[in-house]
Amino acid sequence: MPDVNLRKTVSSLEEIFHEGGPVAEVPLRRAAILAIIANPFAGRYEAEIQPFMEDLKPLGLQMAQDLLEMLGGPDQVQGYGKGAIIGEAGELEHGALWHAPGGYAMRQLLGTANAIVPSTKKVGGVGARLDVPITHINASYVRSHFDAMEVGCNDAPRADEMALALVMTTGPRVHSRSGGLEAWEIKGEDGLR
Repeated sequence: MPDVNLRKTVSSLEEIFHEGGPVAEVPLRRAAILAIIANPFAGRYEAEIQPFMEDLKPLGLQMAQDLLEMLGGPDQVQGYGKGAIIGEAGELEHGALWHAPGGYAMRQLLGTANAIVPSTKKVGGVGARLDVPITHINASYVRSHFDAMEVGCNDAPRADEMALALVMTTGPRVHSRSGGLEAWEIKGEDGLR
């Protein structure tokens, strides 16, 4: 398979102190990293694309490590998500190649993450934006951690590129009060509850 040809990365860190209510004692921190790479399958249909997932694994690990450093280490992370924007000369299935390398990278470095990493993908032009879904790292049903973070880059993805995203957060939405399973109620048996 082709080597991963990285053009650039884009990182973002948000600190949310309030959403119109009282100021949080500890702000919610959300971090995203986007890698802009060449799409080796752009412009043609390729039947056998799965081996490229193996090539993406080192990139996934580096991106996850960068996010952990932005947020202060694995013990700070409570939520995560991933996504991909595929340039116009590619196809949606190329974004599916990011599922395993992106998701397993975060779970590997976090050590105790049991929940599946939520994901989204789309085909888009230069400047396209993507809302990356976020859930709790150990229980997908923890409603307080249902969130999303918008990612994108002003000059990507070009038609022959992919923009691959990872997102991590340090806690629930600020002012979360919608009920449901709470983080302190997680049983940790199945990644759901």
